Amino acid sequence: MMTLVFIELQKMFKKWRTYIGIIAVGFLTIIVQLVLYFTGKNFVDSQMRGIEQSFVIVGNLLNGYFIARMILTLLIIHIPFLIVLVGGDLLAGEATAGTYRMILTRPVSRFQVITSKFIAGMLYVIILLVWLAFLSLGVSLIVFGSGPLLSMGSGIVIFAENDILWRFLGAYAFAALSMTTVIFISIIFSSLVQNAIGPIVSTMAIIIIFLIISAIPVDFLQSIKPYLFTTHMTQWNNFFNDEVNYTEIFNSTWILLAHIVGLYAVTTYIFMKKDILS
Repeated sequence: MMTLVFIELQKMFKKWRTYIGIIAVGFLTIIVQLVLYFTGKNFVDSQMRGIEQSFVIVGNLLNGYFIARMILTLLIIHIPFLIVLVGGDLLAGEATAGTYRMILTRPVSRFQVITSKFIAGMLYVIILLVWLAFLSLGVSLIVFGSGPLLSMGSGIVIFAENDILWRFLGAYAFAALSMTTVIFISIIFSSLVQNAIGPIVSTMAIIIIFLIISAIPVDFLQSIKPYLFTTHMTQWNNFFNDEVNYTEIFNSTWILLAHIVGLYAVTTYIFMKKDILS
């Protein structure tokens, strides 16, 4: 299995579309860092206006943690667009290239082949988020230094420096779970067609449709909202609340895991029964 996963990763990183997400994350992260490097102080001052007269804030608020938090907020909603470029091609790419029969003539089962593709897709998600964490958190801490974290959500919360890192680790881990769900959706669509464009468009359409359904104030639609994966994708933000609601996080984790297992099971069944013609 390890050999199959390594082969899938090799094939994945030989395609230029695999690097679109990596390049986009790097480019956008650097842009945000540059903008905040030159104008960040004014931005922080504007956010603190109104409470600076009541409280004395000690420390560097424009620090690496603040930059990383802002980058995560800005980019995480766009990362699904980058991930499906890879997930949509994992199986459809084999059909386009006419290599289905070739890979199935190896002394491995279809189950092993499809599982290796899912693992490779999940590893790509992890690689992309580790890259994001390295640039947004690691590089920002080097350039901007450390300090307390100014978090702006339902209110303004300032976290002590020794109470921050674990929150980022939890946020990145939950983001990886959310993005794994997205890439698994693109893989199931990829198993049904012979061109990667269809899975990419279909996955993004599913995300948009579910977001619209969640926003419609109709009782029936609101009743199914808790079961839609899009409802739970932003739960990583819970780690930056003053009091982390672990009940919500665990509930969202189980729902996303249920989606992941279900998508994997259905795709595996489709692939096992698929009539390979080329």
